[in-house]
Amino acid sequence: MKHRIVVLGAGYAGAFAAGNLARRLSPADTEITVVNAVPDFVERMRLHQLAIGQDLAFRKLADVFAGTGVRLRLARVTGVDPERRTVAVTSEDGDGELAYDTLLYALGSSVAHHGVPGVAEYAFDVTGRSSALRLRERLAGLGEGGTVLVVGEGLTGIETATEFAESRPDLSVALAARGELGAWLSPKARRHLRQAFDRLGITVHEHTGIEAVEPTRAIAADGTSIPADVTVWSAGFAVHPIAAASGLEVAETGQIVVDRTMRSVSHPDVYAAGDCAYAIGENGRPLPMSCASAGFTNMQATAAIIARLTGSEVPTTGLKYHGNHISLGRRDAIFQMVDGDVRSKSWYLGGRTAARLKSGVLKGAGWGIAHPTFGMPKRKRRLATAPDRAGVRVAA
Repeated sequence: MKHRIVVLGAGYAGAFAAGNLARRLSPADTEITVVNAVPDFVERMRLHQLAIGQDLAFRKLADVFAGTGVRLRLARVTGVDPERRTVAVTSEDGDGELAYDTLLYALGSSVAHHGVPGVAEYAFDVTGRSSALRLRERLAGLGEGGTVLVVGEGLTGIETATEFAESRPDLSVALAARGELGAWLSPKARRHLRQAFDRLGITVHEHTGIEAVEPTRAIAADGTSIPADVTVWSAGFAVHPIAAASGLEVAETGQIVVDRTMRSVSHPDVYAAGDCAYAIGENGRPLPMSCASAGFTNMQATAAIIARLTGSEVPTTGLKYHGNHISLGRRDAIFQMVDGDVRSKSWYLGGRTAARLKSGVLKGAGWGIAHPTFGMPKRKRRLATAPDRAGVRVAA
């Protein structure tokens, strides 16, 4: 009987992982299934571009995995039972269940409302394709002088505000930051960021926490009313409660607690990658929810799965950040180098060169998704065997 590997989610982490597993493991021994709620691969790093009206080409996952041996199941995950080693799903065809021997949980994250009144009812976000399209429709209906408030001074907030201001100079764009804009950047990079905001005409409300969102305004902690025909919430991410409800050990964030190899500390048949993994980086702190973390964790998880299934020594891949790359519209960007403690170094790259570098990163990631088994070895690795808990011979 083949060893059943089920990958939940086909975002950056899940899609790359499925391709890597198919590239390295023999189909004579393994059966790889990817479960995803939508038929397309969604480039989450570019959803702010989609929201402002730019046309993006989405790759069909059926085409991505065609000829790789990876099975695609279009369905929404509704539950995981790690004791029975099953996944509950629902789709247009009804409810179903998938059994697994090894599970890679990579369901990603969505916007975090933080319990702020009105966010769920009135705010928009760019954490998913459907929400970005909803925002796109709303922005298309705004006339000249319409007001847009982006809440959150992280990478998503900065990229969203600058993209909107550059693409729609007829709109009045503002950003609300709890602290100082670009506080984590080096002094020169921070100056570059502020100059970009000034050039694009973006109003910045620093040290401004938003306590409520209403249809045409946002209310700051000090009671100040900020006009906003559209409020875009980018004040953090949250994971789906499925993992916590399943009985897997999770952190306070709801992320699955994993060891250095991305293996669940409570259930050794389960691995996690991407935003849903509570992984400790080389600096001793949890990895942030980001595309870079998706890359680190999926590479480590797949390397560990392959090694354990084939009886090899489990390698450790790097979990160290080298820099932050921030788009400032289509013609400007910042690449900020960081040290081992993720503190900004004095050196940074800005302007059109940084923008071209960021564009290359995005194109490279897209190409990698579209060619999941590129460089497929002529000889794939066969599985080792060992008795499972019931005494049946299965892959180790």
